[in-house]
Amino acid sequence: EDPTLERHFKGHRDAITSVDFSLNKKQLASGSMDSCLMIWSMRPQMRAYRFEGHKDAVMCVQFSPSGHLVASGSRDKTVRLWIPSVKGESTVFKAHTGTVRSVHFSSDGQSLVTASDDKTVKVWTVHRQKFLFSLSQHINWVRCARFSPDGRLIASASDDKTVKVWDKTSRECIHSFCEHGGFVNHVDFHPSGTCIAVACTDNTVKVWDVRMNRLLQHYQGNAVVNSLSFHPSGNYLVTASNDSTLKILDLLEGRLLYTLHGHQGPATCVAFSRSGDFIASGGSDEQVMVWKTNFDAADYGDVLKTQKSGRSVDETHHALSEMDCGVHLKKTQDSTRNQQQQEEETSLTNTLEHILGQLDVLTQTVSILEQRLTLTEDKLKECLENQQKIIQNKTS
Repeated sequence: EDPTLERHFKGHRDAITSVDFSLNKKQLASGSMDSCLMIWSMRPQMRAYRFEGHKDAVMCVQFSPSGHLVASGSRDKTVRLWIPSVKGESTVFKAHTGTVRSVHFSSDGQSLVTASDDKTVKVWTVHRQKFLFSLSQHINWVRCARFSPDGRLIASASDDKTVKVWDKTSRECIHSFCEHGGFVNHVDFHPSGTCIAVACTDNTVKVWDVRMNRLLQHYQGNAVVNSLSFHPSGNYLVTASNDSTLKILDLLEGRLLYTLHGHQGPATCVAFSRSGDFIASGGSDEQVMVWKTNFDAADYGDVLKTQKSGRSVDETHHALSEMDCGVHLKKTQDSTRNQQQQEEETSLTNTLEHILGQLDVLTQTVSILEQRLTLTEDKLKECLENQQKIIQNKTS
């Protein structure tokens, strides 16, 4: 069954630049050239929240892994961390000396990586909003930066036509992928962390192995590719292009699976939900669309069968199949595990996630209070200075 258009969100007043689902799929965040961030509810008849604070276009948005914070980067050179609630309060930090094009949380929610037109990639601590270090070997705008799933690597994509892979601990560039015929718009890590997908203005999508530094797959389109996102299973890749379409690529077969038409004008951003059953997309037509993927259950079964029968497509695809095998075998073993143990683990994980989420909110609230306190102190100082001036004037 083909993917179907599920929801349609209108409210932004300019092109959409970025979309992201929260962990529980209840909320969707979008950023736009209209300087606003919007949080949409996936539940029917629930109102959307419009968050204002950035002084210029919002270029990127992302939910923290717990879903209790949203990070945004803007053309105003700042990064904001928002609590996605009715009040929509945020803390702001001066992040770069140029437009911030990309924000991304590490999977533990502790670090944030940002990429900018100032040609640098910067890493921050989330709770203290403290700058840690800069990665600066790109010689042109950096459009996108992503942590690997284990947080040990960072991949960055730039208008210097390279994708660089960095070691977070040593802060060294360990490899540059240079064979791109245009600016590199977007990069994303495969869920296994073993390869990256790269979207380019030369109408291509390339999948590179970051262990062997070799090209695994190459898809030639007929329009600039602006954004891409891996399905959590690692078997599919969705892309957003200037020809207004979204394309779903089957990585095991190495072929185009579906083309989705909906946007009027370039499709600028796209993201799978964290469970993989939805896709969100945004376009220069000011619209945010949500698609139901419809390819989950059946396809996973098929993939398992083909892997068991050991059918291999040519070497490139075989490399991907091998890589994905880990993901699937783990699933089958998991399902045979004692259910009670699983339930206990789930409940423990939920509790921990809840605690982490509460910590996010607390930290953010403290930051907001600190900002207010500073404002109050400044006002108080001003009042005292004015008072002194009045007294001096009287005595003179």
